[in-house]
Parts: sequence; C-alpha cells; structure tokens
Amino acid sequence: MTTILLKTSRALGATLGLSGLLLASSAEAQISTPQPSPKSTVTQRVGLTDVTITYSRPSARGRAVFGDKTLVAYGKRWRTGANATTTIKFSDDVTLEGKKVPAGEYGIYTIPNKAEWLVVLNKSTKQGADVDGFKDDQDVVRIAAKTYKLGNKAETFTINFSDLTPATANVDMQWELTGAKFKIGTEVDAKVMAQIDEKVIKGTAATPNDYAAAAVYYLDNNKDPKQALAWIQKANEKDPKFWNVHTEAKIRMKMKDYKGAATAAEQSKKLALEGKNADYVKMNEDLMLEAKKLTK
Repeated sequence: MTTILLKTSRALGATLGLSGLLLASSAEAQISTPQPSPKSTVTQRVGLTDVTITYSRPSARGRAVFGDKTLVAYGKRWRTGANATTTIKFSDDVTLEGKKVPAGEYGIYTIPNKAEWLVVLNKSTKQGADVDGFKDDQDVVRIAAKTYKLGNKAETFTINFSDLTPATANVDMQWELTGAKFKIGTEVDAKVMAQIDEKVIKGTAATPNDYAAAAVYYLDNNKDPKQALAWIQKANEKDPKFWNVHTEAKIRMKMKDYKGAATAAEQSKKLALEGKNADYVKMNEDLMLEAKKLTK
C-alpha cells in the first residue's frame, strides 16, 4: 500500500510540475501585433560604397505633420522617424554636401524648418532626440537639406535614395507634402584606378574582362583614348565579344578614326547577329551611319 501511494504521489508531482512549466511558458509568451511605426532598412550602393539607413516609419493618420504645434514642430530636434534612433552606415569614407564623414555608423537627427532642415550626424546611435539627453559634442557633421513640396501626399514617413550617378546619390526624406534631401558623395576614381594599376598595368594575369573593364572606364571618364584602345584590342584578341568590339568602335569614334570605327562596328554587328542581339545590331548600325557622315 505504501509503495502504491508513493508512486501516485510522484506521478502527481510530475504532472503538477509540467503544468507549472506550461503555465510559465504561456505567461512569458507575448502577443505579436503590427507596429504603428514599422522598422525599415534601405541599402544603396553609391559608387563603390554601401550606404544603409535603418529607421521606423510613422504615419500621419490625419494629423498635421510639420509646422508649429504639430507632430514635428519647426525648430526642434527630431529623431527623423519613430521609436529607436534612425541610423546611417557607410562602408567607406564619404562626403555629405561636400563635408567629409569617415566610414562608420551614425545617428541621424534633424531640426526641420519650412525652407530647410538641419541634418546632424552624431556618433551615438542610442542617445535619443530629447534636449537633455542629446550630446552636441558627439556631432560628426551638420548640413543643410533644402525642402521641396511633394506632388503627392506621403502618408507614411519615407527615406529613400534618388538622383543616382556613378559617384553620388541623394538621401531623400518625405512625409505629408514635404521633402528634404542631401547629397552623398563617394570616392570612385582613385579606387578604380588603383584596381586598374594592380590588375592591368602592373599585373601579369589580367583577363580579357579586366582589359575590357579598364578600357570602358577610360572611355566613360575621358581618359587616354590610345590606352583604352590598346586594352580593348587585347580583350578582343582571342575571343571577341560583340559588346567589346562595339566598345572598340566607340573608342575609335572618339579618336576621330571614323573608318576604323565603321570597320569595328561592322564586325560587332556581325557578331551581334550571330548572338541574336537586336539592340547591339541597331547600335552598330547607328554608329556606322554616324561614322559615314563624319568621314565626308
């Protein structure tokens, strides 16, 4: 009898222990609901530099956004979003509106006004936007971002990248009917030239793709056309591709060798026909027509 009671007691204890764990687990579990200001991350390669912005996106929901006694008051520091501090990260050194900023991650704070916003990058990404907690001595750069009126209302605060060039882009902040943007500049030429120097000029194992890339960069950036021609010819020596032969035609046009340009374009067209690429066929025909006109 004692043995039976002991086993029953142990079984009951195990059951109660399991129930306790389940209750504790249920108590710790939280209900997941959509956030009113959801987190967003946008990344853009600008030149050869990766730029990442992480922020939370509040919505207007019928409220006046910018102005006096509004959601975002003029002349007061704003965390440029909601919830945690908005951050921006650069993989390399950049410039913001011409001012140098080292590679790294920073908090973005803004002081909106009607005509422009003051944009502040600060070393701290967690200090908050309130006046008492903000540390001005941690500022990295301060720049002005001109405002403009949006054509369509932006219900939800949005940060994106616009006006991309091979070395620059604008960070564009939009909400309600207001937009404000500032320019990021990156170093491209020095980096590309260092690669060309290492792989093509000093290197001993340059591939046709390396020669072609160097030639295209020289062509697009108005560098020595004779050198560009020498490199594209090396790229085309053993296995000419219609796009590379077309590059040779464009380089020769730039050098005013119209006869040579037409010959290269004719070869590129033939290769493009074999490759069934109508776009390059048309581009070569246009180049040959232009070369013919300039030969006269």
